[in-house]
Amino acid sequence: MVLDVCIRGAGIVGRTLALLLARDRLRVGLVRGGPPQGASSDVRAYALNASARDLLEQVRAWPDAQHAAPVAAMEVHGDEGGELRFGAQRLGLDALCWIVDVQGLLARLEEALRFQPLVTWLDAPEPAPLTAVCEGKASSTRAEFGVQFQAQPYPQHAIAARLRCEKPHGNVARQWFANGEIMALLPLADGAGAGSATPDPAAAGRHVALVWSVMAERAPALLAQSPDDFARSVAQASHEALGPLALASERAAWPLQIARADRWCGPGWVLAGDAAHTVHPLAGQGLNLGLADARELARTLHGREYWRSVGDERLLRRYERARKGDVLTMGLATDSLQQLFARTGDPWSAVRNWGMRGFDRSGPLKAWAVRQAMGRL
Repeated sequence: MVLDVCIRGAGIVGRTLALLLARDRLRVGLVRGGPPQGASSDVRAYALNASARDLLEQVRAWPDAQHAAPVAAMEVHGDEGGELRFGAQRLGLDALCWIVDVQGLLARLEEALRFQPLVTWLDAPEPAPLTAVCEGKASSTRAEFGVQFQAQPYPQHAIAARLRCEKPHGNVARQWFANGEIMALLPLADGAGAGSATPDPAAAGRHVALVWSVMAERAPALLAQSPDDFARSVAQASHEALGPLALASERAAWPLQIARADRWCGPGWVLAGDAAHTVHPLAGQGLNLGLADARELARTLHGREYWRSVGDERLLRRYERARKGDVLTMGLATDSLQQLFARTGDPWSAVRNWGMRGFDRSGPLKAWAVRQAMGRL
């Protein structure tokens, strides 16, 4: 099949983009690469907003209820008594976001692709008028197009795992900022706790996904702890909010950074997702940004003049301009929060916790911030 678009990178963003473009009758090649996506050992979970859910439903790839837990409320705790609380019901929403199991999402995307004859799986890139690079932050293709990936590392590593908790999570996402580190315990659906396809009735509402941004020098010691000791460390850092915990998966860790490509496109090529930008995970917006890239790129190609090729650089610049502002805003917001909470001692502690309490009482501003995060402005 002669291709219109070759997508390098078959992760969530790449697969979603392939499905969107095929709906427009474009012939798409999707290049496999790296270890199998969605392996059972993958402990990641994503917080997806309403805009991302709408997009995945359009391509019939939204996971079933066993792999997508609605977040009914969110609690954010500072280090000196500052707190933020958000409730979906109070804001007239079905959910603040959904915590989605990566394995379940990739499986649904794989299933959708099986029924799309205009998408062909490739073992190696093939020529096409447009090459879309969706390989993630470690992309090897960016350099081929002369792109500079400007990365600023944080002095933190993220640790991810699944844990079983004594108390039901109640579909509440919980986050703690303390000692320059950030911990989140995110509610998982009953089928996603430890990667099992068969829910355990006794464990209903008792599995959470951990995302713990710790100082880089502390990460090796935490990873080396026994499962029981690690679970106790998490329970202590979360103030026993969910009672005693038990590790229910392997642990994964990776260094954190904020990064942006200096160019997102050129003649016949374009970047999307983490290949173009990364942000700190404290707001859970990384994949939402990537899926918004896929949606905007598909929209740009759909609206092109009949005489323009899909690889026309002027056309692709429209996509770049449409997305760079949102990505820059989110990057600045997450970076500012990370920098603020990384500073210990007075007066920083007093200032940020005063700010948290004031924001929690702000009413319309607080509601606006939630809708911004949901992609519902």
